[in-house]
Amino acid sequence: MAKIKKGDLVQVITGAKAERGGDRGKQGKVLKVFPETNRVLVEGINRITKHTKVGQSSRGSKTGGIEVMEAPIHVSNVAIVDPETKKPTRVGYRIETQTREDGTERTVRIRVSKATGKDI
Repeated sequence: MAKIKKGDLVQVITGAKAERGGDRGKQGKVLKVFPETNRVLVEGINRITKHTKVGQSSRGSKTGGIEVMEAPIHVSNVAIVDPETKKPTRVGYRIETQTREDGTERTVRIRVSKATGKDI
């Protein structure tokens, strides 16, 4: 079970500082989560240059060349950003029971910021 989900705002907490060309301290939105490898794809973070072979599409236009794209980063290197303080925080859970319209109950896990105690 991942504590970070698609669409969350996260901050890089490890690596080289942004002043030295790294990504530490930068914030970005999670584009995709890879739970099998414990990695996340973050917008604007861990950008790499990928060289793709030059070819032609069916319409005759050239494809390929040098492409800049994001690479996945390990979940342990990012922390979710608290929406209230805009600082990185750890994630906890609060369990609530909700009653549906048909009278049945279900338990729901709500993500909570460890720093402020507010819902994420």
